[in-house]
Amino acid sequence: MDFHKDVLKINAEQVADNLIAGIKKQIRKDLKREGAVIGISGGIDSSVCAALCVRALGPDKVLGVAMPEKDSSPDSKSLAQELADSLGIECIEENISGALEGFGCYRRRDDAIRRLFPDYGPGYKNKITLGANILEKNALNYFKLTVETPAGESISRRMPKSEYLQIVASSNFKQRTRMSMVYYHAERLNYAVVGTGNKDEHLLGFFVKYGDGGADLKPISHLFKLQVFQLADYLEIPAGIRQRTPTTDTYSAEVTQTDFFFGVDFEILDHVWYALENGISAADVAGVLELEENQVERVMRDIQQKMRTTEYLRMIPMEPDM
Repeated sequence: MDFHKDVLKINAEQVADNLIAGIKKQIRKDLKREGAVIGISGGIDSSVCAALCVRALGPDKVLGVAMPEKDSSPDSKSLAQELADSLGIECIEENISGALEGFGCYRRRDDAIRRLFPDYGPGYKNKITLGANILEKNALNYFKLTVETPAGESISRRMPKSEYLQIVASSNFKQRTRMSMVYYHAERLNYAVVGTGNKDEHLLGFFVKYGDGGADLKPISHLFKLQVFQLADYLEIPAGIRQRTPTTDTYSAEVTQTDFFFGVDFEILDHVWYALENGISAADVAGVLELEENQVERVMRDIQQKMRTTEYLRMIPMEPDM
């Protein structure tokens, strides 16, 4: 099979038309709902899903819900409103900070952070990143916690397992609270909840079970991130959203999706993954992407490992083994 840098190019118009028809059928006929609710964050995935739903159902049958909290980037709110204005849909803002305070989200997270940084407190920011670049030889797989002091100093430390798990578990209240909010609006309107995860997120496990993974339909879960960007161009998503670096928007210090989870940029990840699925050798990929063969092999192994270790996220609840 021929492998080249344009191998992931799609006919955006045809793909969009198929998705629009599918969304309309799934919401109106299969789910028997009257419209769509989407959590919009100023990100490329939710923006593309919202635009597809507008074309499928009409702007008066699509509701955008922006759900900021105290760690959110101000850009998320402004870009979400810009998207809503461009699509002609209603956008409701639901600040979820109070709910998160009630769950103890921030307190539980900060308790774990202070076990590594005892001085952590008001005015500090935090983020979790991968500890090493998987393209580097013999890179160890670990996470590090970085705090930014009120004076602007950035300090990083390797995270023990218990602190990592507690911070992530606490932060996951954010996605699960947002899921509850979009379902509130969906139920009051007799609408369906549209999930916004792409293939990279869905199959590699970059989502929270019963959080942003909770939805009635997931129209772009088969598309690589690079292909979502192609759809965004065709759908004329606002330039500020298309040009924005994909972030987690979960931690108070901004961190990209690449640094937090994926480990390499999407140009490498998606092409290597396509090659892995289609039996293309690491040597052929390396030549096209201008990488070393062993670098491609490490990315392939990382993809396989992520799919394997996050399989439980995609499982339906297990029934008794009779």
